[in-house]
Amino acid sequence: MIYHTGQDPAGSQAPANSDGSVPLTGYPTPGHEEAAAPLGRPAPVSVMSAAYAFMDKDDSGHPVRYDPCRPIHYVTRAANSPAAGPELIQQAIADVSRATGLVFIDDGPTTEAPSDEREPYQPDRYGDRWAPVLIAWETTAEEPRFTNPDEGYTILGIGGSEDVSIGDTDFTYVSGQLKLNAPGLHSIIEDEGPAQARGTIEHELGHLVGLDHVKDPTQLMNPTDSAGLNSYQAGDLAGLAILGQGECRPGI
Repeated sequence: MIYHTGQDPAGSQAPANSDGSVPLTGYPTPGHEEAAAPLGRPAPVSVMSAAYAFMDKDDSGHPVRYDPCRPIHYVTRAANSPAAGPELIQQAIADVSRATGLVFIDDGPTTEAPSDEREPYQPDRYGDRWAPVLIAWETTAEEPRFTNPDEGYTILGIGGSEDVSIGDTDFTYVSGQLKLNAPGLHSIIEDEGPAQARGTIEHELGHLVGLDHVKDPTQLMNPTDSAGLNSYQAGDLAGLAILGQGECRPGI
């Protein structure tokens, strides 16, 4: 199960600047923390595999990606978190960062609640920048989609990112959310150990940076956990390496 939305903010109705350009409204000043080159490189892929898929592609057929030339900030709403939660998140982010070369920065705790209508730009809360990725431990009361008694399944996480295109730039991810099933993952930690719970978080982080589900049961991005995987496999790593090789987007 994935949470993903996308918007195209191009085309403001604000008055033109003196040079004839049209200022953007409702979006941060472009280029925040933008470097001249990618901040990191994906880890070498030792085994080639095509067992990966992407959430979104642009008109040229390239996957939509985060800008590798600026860090991805994230905040965590710790309410409902199991005791091992902070360490599991840290480990999972380290793994996706290593696989993609994308740099993540922990901005600490937040009281912001996740929402399907979450705005990617919240200047009153986070300042003149894209809002950091929000990671939240939720109960089934807060997120009813975690359980479906009629179908007999449990969803352990929902993750995805918001993409924007400004002017003639291709769509680029700028912020996102991870909703983690707190009681479900707590049970997994008790019954199967923390590694299995970390694998669930890594799966959702895969969605966050742009990986879609695959039918191959030997990959972590398979939508079921029937194989008991708890880390990225060859296809996952190949896809993540591609997602880490996007272009700098100083205009976003």
